Amino acid sequence: MDQKLENMLALALQTPTAERRRTQELNVGYDGESRTWELIVKYHGSLEALKSLGVTVEYLLAGYAILTVPEGLVERVTEVSEIEYVEKPKRFFYEAIGPAEGSCIPQVTRRAPDLTGAGVLIGVLDSGIDYRLPMFLRPDGSTRIRFLWDQTLPPGEGRRPPEGFSMGAEFDQEQINAALSINDPISQFEALPTVDAGGHGTAVSGIAAGAADGYLGVAPEAELLIVRLGLPDVSSFPRTTEIMRGVTYVVNKALAMEMPLAVNLSFGNSYGAHDGSSLLEQFLDSAAQIGRTAICVGSGNEGANGGHLAGAFAGEQSPAAQAELAVAEYERTLSVQLWKSYSDVYRIRLRSPGGQEAELSPETEGGKYELVLEGTKLLAYFGEPAPYSAAQEIYLEFLPAAGPYIDSGVWTFLIEPVRVAAGRYDFYLPSGAVRNAATGFYRSTPQVTLTIPSTAGKVITVGAYDSTYDAYADFSGRGYGGLDGASQAILWMAKPDLVAPGVGILAPDVYGGLIPVTGTSFAAPIVSGSAALLMEWGIVRGNDPYLYGEKLKAYLRRGAQPLRGQSEVPDPKNGWGRLCLAESLP
Repeated sequence: MDQKLENMLALALQTPTAERRRTQELNVGYDGESRTWELIVKYHGSLEALKSLGVTVEYLLAGYAILTVPEGLVERVTEVSEIEYVEKPKRFFYEAIGPAEGSCIPQVTRRAPDLTGAGVLIGVLDSGIDYRLPMFLRPDGSTRIRFLWDQTLPPGEGRRPPEGFSMGAEFDQEQINAALSINDPISQFEALPTVDAGGHGTAVSGIAAGAADGYLGVAPEAELLIVRLGLPDVSSFPRTTEIMRGVTYVVNKALAMEMPLAVNLSFGNSYGAHDGSSLLEQFLDSAAQIGRTAICVGSGNEGANGGHLAGAFAGEQSPAAQAELAVAEYERTLSVQLWKSYSDVYRIRLRSPGGQEAELSPETEGGKYELVLEGTKLLAYFGEPAPYSAAQEIYLEFLPAAGPYIDSGVWTFLIEPVRVAAGRYDFYLPSGAVRNAATGFYRSTPQVTLTIPSTAGKVITVGAYDSTYDAYADFSGRGYGGLDGASQAILWMAKPDLVAPGVGILAPDVYGGLIPVTGTSFAAPIVSGSAALLMEWGIVRGNDPYLYGEKLKAYLRRGAQPLRGQSEVPDPKNGWGRLCLAESLP
């Protein structure tokens, strides 16, 4: 077992291509046409020697890079001493189901100090933007978008990717203004052929920084850096690598322009140990410490959909536990992660809906093995601790053995403690966006349902609440507090950091109107815009030139107000409470 490879990548490399294609995640990052893998690496020194092997190297921030590696060279590449750890890309999902007055924003924007976000950049990494909307224009009709990188456009025909990247096309403010001056829609599209087909990015950008008659975003004079994230397949969700490229791009642009930057990420997924140890989480922690930067991430919408189950054993004499998983009809595939301390030893058996049983044994060469229960084939992988994580993962991929669907009904995991140190275990399912609504754990655990990367330590993690009732939104991803056996007692590790309105708030659509939207996708840009206002007050106006990063997070936490019924601060649902920007200003 290669200790440099994450578990999912190791399993993918041991699984035939045809079988990988049938899974939800194992084939993500593999290009069947070029027979190459896209890999995320943490490295030291230089990777230039890899280019002589036909490997493409894209350098990111802080010792991270993306490699495009011919399939047959993956093992050789991972043996390079400069490479410390390797992960495959993961798919991310929209965290979606007008800024509300309840966030104490008008108190600082409609009267002294009259903050607008002027002089601050907001970087929105999403599905793009309708740059033509008046909401993103200055009074003179020119754009407030400084740069727009559409990762989905092929270079050529006068289009070029940003410096240091090989994908997509970059448009600067001058090119956007030139397109705006064209009256003919066809000619305008030919000049700047980018669209926001789904409207998600336009809504997020409008909430953070829109300004039009009858609607005012949080920071209406902030300037925008827009990244339309690449859509690698028919599922239309970006991958880890597109997000890492986008963050590198906006941070470098802000450094070059010598402007403070608030980054908005309204994406997440449920794969990982949820402890900040993945390369993406560590990358964002590093990025958040470069320049004058704040990164805001939605906590996800997995709080109430049955995708997480946790438990704990007090010792070896504890009775065995059962984790019951309801699998709805017509599921083509399903993955299950079980995370535990490597020091703990459990005997684990899996029972199918029809009563067949098999023990999941770690005594396998390479960590991977297969078994069949009823009409379902299971790919099992027992991982080991990684250089960046002490947790152990047991990963299961359910595939149809015959017919188009896996067996529906109740699948039961029977867990018996053999040796207990920490005693905790956590099951996770894929995001609710890619499984049947009726598929989930009985007696599920709503805590620790934050999506990754909102689990990164140095980002500002934003949950959602219903501002109409001053109440927690039950879909919003919950954090670590109040869990027996958890090692999250240190205060700074508490997540989310705060909550913002995320139920039925108004946002712009691509047709020029306003629509009500729900989800942490739309709570996050309220906080991103608020971060821009704080940086305007502190950095641009000279009141506090160090108001960014962890200091900005601390100010937002200090100003947050408890929700109705919130007895402890912080708590796993609401963190330090609801956003109140007026109280966050010194």
